[in-house]
Amino acid sequence: MVQEEAHGEVVASSAPREKKLNFVQRIALFIRQVFGELRKVVTPTRQELVKYTAVVLGFVVVMMAIVYGLDLLFTWVVNVVFGVPA
Repeated sequence: MVQEEAHGEVVASSAPREKKLNFVQRIALFIRQVFGELRKVVTPTRQELVKYTAVVLGFVVVMMAIVYGLDLLFTWVVNVVFGVPA
């Protein structure tokens, strides 16, 4: 990027573009990049894994309780508003 002095705008430089890769070369580049990213992955310890699992299960239980409570509330409201013929 080059900054133009007259207006202070940033414009693209006229550097030569890289040649376009063919299909096989693009697939090979993609696979190399995938392996490069997989090398960066850090496996959690057993203690971290247990902690993360407990947090997720706890969150799911709380959300289930909220949805169940809202379901009971809406059922009660519908029964009060529309009535249940006896």
